[in-house]
Amino acid sequence: MKPETRNALLKAYAQLHQIIEDLYEASEKALENNDLEDASLLESRADKLYQETENLEFVISELEEK
Repeated sequence: MKPETRNALLKAYAQLHQIIEDLYEASEKALENNDLEDASLLESRADKLYQETENLEFVISELEEK
């Protein structure tokens, strides 16, 4: 894997983690405000992105082994 590709993937991975943290935090705040619908939506989006980061992590490790 070219260094540029690796760097781009690692940057995306880090940015996704920040977005996930932001979404979970927003979900918690929505729960505190009894906005259950919003909290559920935010949490489900964070969960979905978390799955994507796990997939991305797998891709990065697989490509680094080659």
